[in-house]
Amino acid sequence: MRTQPFLMAAAAGLLLAASVSAQTKYPAVLEGQAVLPALTLVPPPADAPQDLQISGRYAGPPGKRVDAPESVAGNSALSDKSAPRPTGLSLPFKGQPVQGFSGIKNLRDGTFLTLSDNGFGNKANSPDAMLMFHIVKPDWKTGAVERVSTGFLNDPDRKVPFRIVNENTPRRYLTGSDFDIESIQPIGDALWFGDEFGPYLIKTDRTGKVLAVYDTVVDGKTVRSPDHPGLVMPATPGPVRFEARRSKGFEGMAVSPDGKTLYPLLEGPLLAGDKGEPEARDGQRFLRILEFDVDKGAWTGKSWKYALEQPTNSIGDFNLIDASTGLIIERDDTEGDAAFACMANAIKVDCFNVPAKFKRIYKIDFSQADADGFVKKVGYIDLMDIDDPQKVARQGGKDGKLTFPFFTIENVDLVDGDRIIVGNDNNLPFSSGRALGKSDDNELILLKVTDLLKAK
Repeated sequence: MRTQPFLMAAAAGLLLAASVSAQTKYPAVLEGQAVLPALTLVPPPADAPQDLQISGRYAGPPGKRVDAPESVAGNSALSDKSAPRPTGLSLPFKGQPVQGFSGIKNLRDGTFLTLSDNGFGNKANSPDAMLMFHIVKPDWKTGAVERVSTGFLNDPDRKVPFRIVNENTPRRYLTGSDFDIESIQPIGDALWFGDEFGPYLIKTDRTGKVLAVYDTVVDGKTVRSPDHPGLVMPATPGPVRFEARRSKGFEGMAVSPDGKTLYPLLEGPLLAGDKGEPEARDGQRFLRILEFDVDKGAWTGKSWKYALEQPTNSIGDFNLIDASTGLIIERDDTEGDAAFACMANAIKVDCFNVPAKFKRIYKIDFSQADADGFVKKVGYIDLMDIDDPQKVARQGGKDGKLTFPFFTIENVDLVDGDRIIVGNDNNLPFSSGRALGKSDDNELILLKVTDLLKAK
């Protein structure tokens, strides 16, 4: 009887040690900030359907098309506790918005590969939003972001296994009603995209022409979200089985240093059991990091688990540091600086009803995964507490600090042995986390995080 308390204390000590290790906070120092204005538009390609000259016709009142450009005011309403706040921009747009960076890759020449996500937030409202990827070049001295080039996803060879919006057009440009691309990796002559609707993996050439589309397989079974085209609604009310929540497919996707393996990361837990409960261990929800063999074009069947700090948190991006460690953005669904928060129980448009709280970047280690496959969280930086001793912040800096209070922060990658780049997804024209009444710009920040990168 005397040994039981000792064993319990020892177990508690091990858990505490793991918790302390996972919760180690490291400093982040701002070394640069570059801004791409929110309303940055590009014309569609010359051979695109006329319908794509205007974007955002279906992103206003649900179920209605609005043809008059800039006739519907954008606003931000993130939850039932939030009042819609004006963002200063209006839909539809003349052209295609570059907005919504959702995945980034350092090209090692001062430029970065990134992508625009599905358009205006969901499958129903984005049939006139073209799927695009870009090469951008931030100038840390001037604070400008140059758009070097833009490519458009297209499917002339009919590799997509379902009907697309532009089905009967020559180039078959893809839209935000076909896929919700959220992550990108260049490998050789190809680009790989992680999608949330299927969820799917999409392989294209460097021009954006689709070469292959892969269903997601976990534990030998195909994973589908409510937006998967193979999911058929029943004729009468009743349960419809799916394995991933809407908008919780692939959000981040890392690649091994040799380019032979992709590691797509789901944004939300898989739904398991008869009742479709989110996957969890001891009440703590977790996400799956899957493994895909690039040469074979097949899932290996292996996966790891990433434990969320809070059950409603999501991830924003995932890139590797080396063969066994990586960086993952974990964030809550809130936006805005707490300094401009509303008074308790006040629902107003001139303050942040639910200000940002949890915006972190974790370093993880695959080589220290536990017996159940949970990767180790080595430590984190807090994007709501960035040091700015040289006062280089161009937006959001105050008293030697910078906060990054955006709803969705979906870009992180290694720059060198000391620095990382981080960027937000501005959800044009719906997010207004930096300043009340103003649509968020696309911001890229350069952070010195030496201690985090060296942490074990």
